[in-house]
Amino acid sequence: MTPKPRRVAIMLDLDWPYKRHTGIFAGTQQYAKEQGWHSIIDEFAHDTLPTRRSKPNPYDGVIARANTQLVKRAKRLGIPVVNVWLSSPAAELVPGVFADFTASGRTQAEHLLARGLRNFAAVVSFKNRGQALELYEFQKVIEEAGCSCVSTKIPQSTSKSLETWRKTKKGIAAWMDRWQTPIGVRVGTEAIGRLIVQMSHERGWRVPQDVAIIAGQNQETSCEYPSPSLTSMEFGYEKIGYESAKLLQRLMDGKTPPAQTSWLPPEGLVVRESTDFFAVKDDLVAAALEFIAANSHRHIGQDDVSRAVAAQTRTLQLHFRKVLDRPIAAEIRRVRIERAKRELVQSNRRISDIARDVGFGTPNRMCEIFRREVGFTPSQYRKQRKMEAEM
Repeated sequence: MTPKPRRVAIMLDLDWPYKRHTGIFAGTQQYAKEQGWHSIIDEFAHDTLPTRRSKPNPYDGVIARANTQLVKRAKRLGIPVVNVWLSSPAAELVPGVFADFTASGRTQAEHLLARGLRNFAAVVSFKNRGQALELYEFQKVIEEAGCSCVSTKIPQSTSKSLETWRKTKKGIAAWMDRWQTPIGVRVGTEAIGRLIVQMSHERGWRVPQDVAIIAGQNQETSCEYPSPSLTSMEFGYEKIGYESAKLLQRLMDGKTPPAQTSWLPPEGLVVRESTDFFAVKDDLVAAALEFIAANSHRHIGQDDVSRAVAAQTRTLQLHFRKVLDRPIAAEIRRVRIERAKRELVQSNRRISDIARDVGFGTPNRMCEIFRREVGFTPSQYRKQRKMEAEM
């Protein structure tokens, strides 16, 4: 007799269109399809479960942004639960699968330090454990580099009322008063990242030259528009969903839960315009970098950059070597490669079109440089990154 498919409740607050909800759901459904589960979206599973064992259980297991009521009721009924909400008040009571926010904080700090920045700031939401872990590691790496970080906290939901929004903006303004530019800023959400861009412009600060920003969890539309686009962390929530479903299968099979919480490393930063520059104290190099960032898609070379900053090419080359330890041409290539990477991963555009638009001219030229600098052809790079995103 064929066994009945397992009935699994999915409680992920899918009304909220964030990757940490929808991405995890997609991952659970990939595993559910492989196993032949019957998935039931039930945002009130904590109430659906019966209060007594005498009634039949509607589910064999639950994957949830688990609240305390769900965890307690499921425990009485012997129904396994896997939690994917790190800030849950019941997070310590059931097995969970989460993004490695410590690794994320480290990656963000290293990225901004590599841009030559030495002043830093960060904002996190109250009662958000993931952001708190990110901030702790971010500050640790910054301090190990001999720098300091000005941090502040804001409400988890900044738009729940006009009063809260005004209070949040006032607090952010006071925090920004303490900045010394150029500065690298780590922000918990794309919405607050956009607000900081706007408030920076109101103060006459440029993004990224004066304020370099990493914001949120790569909600693409919010990151891409309006200009400048926002550098953001891609956590790969589909993989978290898949692994949480895999763990639930283990628990439903009667196996013991793992001794330690599952922390999955992020896929990495998606670098966009908000950090696409290098902070340098040399005014000549800074002006040249600004010109390259704005014109790398055009057919430019070292002489064009030199003319733009009213310097002799040899003089500018000496400055580049001293400040950045690389020639002008290498910086032009670096900017083009970074922009090509973004296009390859975030779009399905033809490689010939990308090569033209980012300044390489021909696909053969782009392929040659990619193979030498990145270790892959553009097609191989695109395929690998998309495979990683689907895992």
